[in-house]
Amino acid sequence: MPVNVTAEFAADVVARLPDISRWRLPDMDECGVAKQVLSLTVPGIEAETEPARAVANARYVNDYLAGVVGQNPERFSAFATLPLQDPAQAVEELRRAVMQLGLRGALVNDQVQGRYLDDPAFDSLWAALDELQVPLYLHPGMPPADTWHVVDGHPEMYGALWSWQAETGGHAMRIVLSGVFDRHPNARLILGHAGEFLPFQLSRFDSRYATVTATVPLRRRPSEYFGDNVLVTTSGILSAKVIEALVAIMGPDAVLFAVDYPYESTRAAVAAFEQAALPDSARAKIGSGNARRLLNI
Repeated sequence: MPVNVTAEFAADVVARLPDISRWRLPDMDECGVAKQVLSLTVPGIEAETEPARAVANARYVNDYLAGVVGQNPERFSAFATLPLQDPAQAVEELRRAVMQLGLRGALVNDQVQGRYLDDPAFDSLWAALDELQVPLYLHPGMPPADTWHVVDGHPEMYGALWSWQAETGGHAMRIVLSGVFDRHPNARLILGHAGEFLPFQLSRFDSRYATVTATVPLRRRPSEYFGDNVLVTTSGILSAKVIEALVAIMGPDAVLFAVDYPYESTRAAVAAFEQAALPDSARAKIGSGNARRLLNI
């Protein structure tokens, strides 16, 4: 969690994150949320510098998550955490988490020790995701791999207010432009926070891509991977108008409702979704149908 958040906010989040019965389930019941998909938040396994320790810790976390789900199978599913410090072990842990523990995919908290997921060393991971037919959720929150002078003098820009979206969106564009989805056409990447700025720039990506020499020539225009290989959630989006625009751009099959609990208010997230002017068919897909299909729940 960034050091620039208020002490009150930090204390509330720290109390709510590990809780199941005191706050989490009552909050879900009060706001009409039938099921949550749990995951390990930042700093997560990605912050571990020792590969062997990352492997052991990832197994511990995934076993713990599977236990929580097993105690509340109607209310929770979970994403695995992966020890990407050792790509081969990460693939093995993904297979174990999905095939033995019943987890529904994986979540990565942005880059891993400065390495991004377009690195050729991770191609076997994308192959496994494609084969297992489970998604990878790319989430913000790791300390930046680069020094961003643009936030100097404005520490409030660092974190969820701005920099995490820009960093994670940039990471996602590296993945798209590296040709991952040409090599692994059934792999799926999920981006939160309305797609980390990217959906609203799709036309520009296409127009500018046509004017550059690509490092890896793509088989499709950049925008065409969005809605197909790249899906988005409404996590952290508390505006009905933004949700409407997101659905108009991405299509109702590529948007999933999410809250970002406990960092955001479940009540506010649900209200924004309910107030969005959407057809009933789209609301059903975004509210539950797309998650059921993508996560096989």
